Amino acid sequence: MKKYLSILLVVTLLVSCSEYQSILKSNDPELKYNKAVEYFEKEDFMRATTLFDEVARYYRGTERSELVLNYLARSYMGQKDYFTASEYYKTYVKTYPKGKFIIEARYMVGYCYYLDSPDARLDQTATHDAIRSFQEFLDFHPESERVPQVNKLLDELMNKLAYKELLTAKLYYNLGNYLGNNYLSAVIVAQNALLNYPSNEYREEFSYIILQSKYQQAVQSFEDKKIERFRDTIDEYYNYTNEFPEGKYRKEADKILADSRRTVKD
Repeated sequence: MKKYLSILLVVTLLVSCSEYQSILKSNDPELKYNKAVEYFEKEDFMRATTLFDEVARYYRGTERSELVLNYLARSYMGQKDYFTASEYYKTYVKTYPKGKFIIEARYMVGYCYYLDSPDARLDQTATHDAIRSFQEFLDFHPESERVPQVNKLLDELMNKLAYKELLTAKLYYNLGNYLGNNYLSAVIVAQNALLNYPSNEYREEFSYIILQSKYQQAVQSFEDKKIERFRDTIDEYYNYTNEFPEGKYRKEADKILADSRRTVKD
């Protein structure tokens, strides 16, 4: 039985390939278009893409051109080729700014970039492109039912950028005074992250890194700067505890405060 099933499968594949090759050689754009739609509906996106690409030139300037362009973008999405899909969606937005798929196309431009957004440790060009595209979507379609989803994805993307800054701030802190005052760099990175991503989910971590860094600067300062920097540390302690009175670093922060007060009193 298995032998007959294997033979049947091979025959089916051969017939399918033969049919596809025949369609490719055809000069009938209508046949190619209909078969492309058929392949698309069967999720055979590679064959669909090839055929849609071939008929795109024939239908350029006609009503069907809009459909073909939309199918091409969706076919590349089906292949998980998000970069190419985004290019086709952008072409659609530019060519058919009032087209019947315009809301979907604008959303998908951002979503393609979102799917291409890598780990926070890597280059975040795609993340920035996704944020820009989603913000454009909100500007053009503020009443769309996709708005809640777009806002959710924007929060996720912003948090990724914030996390990248958190990793950088921690790196500077861990470097300490190696080849320069890296504590100051940690403070600057963390403060900028709080300004640029005010609603990020790492606010407490940034605030505590600022406190730690200012404390270490004070501890390792020359005598003529110690008092001033410990006072700055005390101010930073209250910034941290006012926002996070039950913060997870509260015990460590209290120790920093106690040591800073002793130094200032002495």
